[in-house]
Amino acid sequence: MANDANIYDAIVIGSGISGGWAAKELCEKGLKTLVLERGRNVEHIKDYPTALKAPWELPHRGALTREYREQNPVASRIAAEDVTHFFIKDGDHPYVQEKPFDWIRGYQVGGKSIMWGRACQRWSRYDFEAPERDGYGIGWPIGYDDIAPWYSHVEKFIGVCGARDGIDSMPDGEFLPPFDFNCVEKAYSERIRKHYGDRYVVQGRWAQLTKPEPIHLEQGRSACMSRNLCWRGCPFGAYFSSNSSTLPWAAKTGNLTLRPDSVVHSILYDERSNRATGVRVIDAHTHEVTEYRAKIVFLNASALNSVLVLMNSVSSRFPHGLGNDNGLLGTHVAFQSYRANGGGTIDGFEDGYYYGRRPSECIIPNFRNLKRHEMDFVGGYTTFTGAYRERGAPSPGRVGGAYKDAQAQPGQWKIYVYMQGETIPKQSNHVRLHDTLKDQWGIPQLVTSVEYDDNDERMVRDWRAQAKEMLEVAGCRDIQTADTQWYPGRDIHEMGGCRMGRDPETSLLNQWNQLHACPNVFVTDGACMTSTGNQSPSLLYMALTARAVNHAVEELKRRNL
Repeated sequence: MANDANIYDAIVIGSGISGGWAAKELCEKGLKTLVLERGRNVEHIKDYPTALKAPWELPHRGALTREYREQNPVASRIAAEDVTHFFIKDGDHPYVQEKPFDWIRGYQVGGKSIMWGRACQRWSRYDFEAPERDGYGIGWPIGYDDIAPWYSHVEKFIGVCGARDGIDSMPDGEFLPPFDFNCVEKAYSERIRKHYGDRYVVQGRWAQLTKPEPIHLEQGRSACMSRNLCWRGCPFGAYFSSNSSTLPWAAKTGNLTLRPDSVVHSILYDERSNRATGVRVIDAHTHEVTEYRAKIVFLNASALNSVLVLMNSVSSRFPHGLGNDNGLLGTHVAFQSYRANGGGTIDGFEDGYYYGRRPSECIIPNFRNLKRHEMDFVGGYTTFTGAYRERGAPSPGRVGGAYKDAQAQPGQWKIYVYMQGETIPKQSNHVRLHDTLKDQWGIPQLVTSVEYDDNDERMVRDWRAQAKEMLEVAGCRDIQTADTQWYPGRDIHEMGGCRMGRDPETSLLNQWNQLHACPNVFVTDGACMTSTGNQSPSLLYMALTARAVNHAVEELKRRNL
């Protein structure tokens, strides 16, 4: 039970991208803050065991063993030998797939911020407006102008490289210098712009320190070495993670208490005050139960785990989960579709190469259904792309001296493309608690019931046709595109389940990410998303979190919470 030592001003559930930002902002504003992380502790640099290993120093040269694949069919779809320690094993937290869904999870301090892809495009005003405009979702309670200053706030602190391209569908931000195009990408960009006029191949906006500012050096971070080994954990702190940036920054204030190995069972609720009073926690190893109290709770456990916590937070007032007056908790789960990819070979440029292993990619911003609905599907897609040169000149055979010598020569230039498509949040795509099955901590297992629909199929078909056409315009030959048909979830961009909205009848959170029915609980991770957009969401999670903390502290000062 709670005692005086277990009382804080604020509790943050989860230490990943959004949880780390909640901790930083709350601690900076003077609140004694407890961060609860269900996984083990991971300290920056010290706990990155493969960060400096050469490929030949890995026992299986990076490949997963047959035993690992058999025991972890879900984690195996994304993990590799150098990072298996950052992905949970399937058996450590089972769930029920009513429909095939790959739930990719990283349980440790820092969460998946250690292994994330680092793409940091701002959403455009069209991303916020399109669902209501085109009738495939409810209206966002905020727009681009509401979040723009918070985007700037976050970008300046984390460090985002990119060019100010002036593209309406992907707004400019506060950028460090971008990585350079290689020679093929430069020609590719020029050819696409000349042919289409309104399509652009640009350098992606990436959370990498190309030229650190004083604020980044103050965090103890340094410039990117272009090793492209980011998901092992970066000893230079050159990409943003909770471990290298927000959590140490929060700790410097003296206001942070970090408690790993803390599985959150539920949020505690007091009917008399209509407020949450704290959190019930189960020790991951001893299973001892402890209660912590606070004035406000930030729920940042990652989209589906945040929904799970709310569903398990039952009381006589909320028999179906905290804040769930309308029965929509766990519904309208969506994701981003990565199903389609492609590429081609491009001749020429034999005298050109590139330096290092650039950790960023190029982007073709969305050009579908942008200002109006014009296709046989709703939503849009971003395309990630880039050019690279294969290793090894043509050689007969795969062994011998001639083959070895050929490997020392650069091979053919190629261009790759893959999609990141918007999906429709639907009530039928949902998660719920299982009636009888429980995990090792006695918490009901999550049931996932999420699938593609006809809109996704039409979008994939259009993307493949457009990708082929753009590769032809770029000058490629031997062009191929594919529909991988991989399961939802593998994109690791699951969203929804506790969405924001204007109306408590159709949403669970207001414009400040507060539960309509319990205003001192804030949800600012992927669960809060009203729609998926087509731009990467992590930067938006961070901006929403900083904005919500600012509002929460103001409300505390006014004694409204």
